[in-house]
Amino acid sequence: MPEPVDRVMQAYAMMVTLSPEEEAQARERVTAHLSGLEGDETVLAVAGLRFLRGQRRTRKRRSDAGSPRP
Repeated sequence: MPEPVDRVMQAYAMMVTLSPEEEAQARERVTAHLSGLEGDETVLAVAGLRFLRGQRRTRKRRSDAGSPRP
């Protein structure tokens, strides 16, 4: 499963700055996480990236109900 892990690490390295030790630890963690999952390389890469980024909440869109209409 080296291909999805490599894709995850390449994308993650663009988001955060990691020391070589931190990169090795992240690679081990994502490899262990992906070993229990099934799917094609893209699905696994997305799952690995979501795993490394953590459970961050995304901002929801505001409802248009309160906005004035032109």
